[in-house]
Amino acid sequence: MDISILHYQFMQNAIVATLLGGIACGIVGVFVVTMRLSFIGVCLSHAAFAGAILGLLLGFEPLLGAFLFSVLSTVAIGALSDHGQLNSDTSIGVLFSLMLGLAFLFMGILPSPDSEALGLLWGSILTITRGELIILGLVTSVTVGLLAIFYKEIQAVLVSRETALAVGIPVSLIFYGLLLLTGTTVTIALPTIGGLLIFSLIINPAAAAYQLTYSLKRMFFLSALLGVLSGWLGLLASYFLKVPSGSSIIIISSMIFGITLILSPKRKCKGLQECQY
Repeated sequence: MDISILHYQFMQNAIVATLLGGIACGIVGVFVVTMRLSFIGVCLSHAAFAGAILGLLLGFEPLLGAFLFSVLSTVAIGALSDHGQLNSDTSIGVLFSLMLGLAFLFMGILPSPDSEALGLLWGSILTITRGELIILGLVTSVTVGLLAIFYKEIQAVLVSRETALAVGIPVSLIFYGLLLLTGTTVTIALPTIGGLLIFSLIINPAAAAYQLTYSLKRMFFLSALLGVLSGWLGLLASYFLKVPSGSSIIIISSMIFGITLILSPKRKCKGLQECQY
């Protein structure tokens, strides 16, 4: 195996980016899967993509536009769920259709084909800059830190919002915070994985971890671990097979999910009482 490629700065950046991105996406993926809001990854990824394209169109930083659109979508999803007499899935579906339309509208009125726009669509982890790597590291650190500090409150909300509310936990604040954290992670991972694929890296590792344990703590750990593993194996496959890195990472993460589904101990037991982890 030729390891000379590891001496190049762009490959070192990509390896670190997949480590940080895998951890962040793995953690927020547990939020999404346990709250049964899997479609939120699709919605926020398209919102971030639409905001980034608007940034290119108007001449400001694409990631700033991506973040603003993610935040607005997060607030809108929560508001529609709380005050619009709609369940979360319906709210997310409405926002998704709007963001999808805006994304293609903005792409359609770009003055000329833009390689940066295509990069945001498909992602390119091999072109990540040192500045983007630093921001990714900060977001990942904040995500891990908030999980460690507020783990008990987050666990209560994920298990049962009604029970958490009854014992005095600020459920709405934590719910909005988790949505905002998800949107921020989607935004910062946009240049590396791409707007069409990032939701898969959020869902797949968490769904795979869910197959392996009933313990929420272990699920967070396994999801982050599988997210990193997906990134590194996908990067390796991309290098040797000469295929796009983003799609390789997603395919690998899907394969890992398939393996965990086959090997899942949950398939052999009918309930929590029969399985010890």
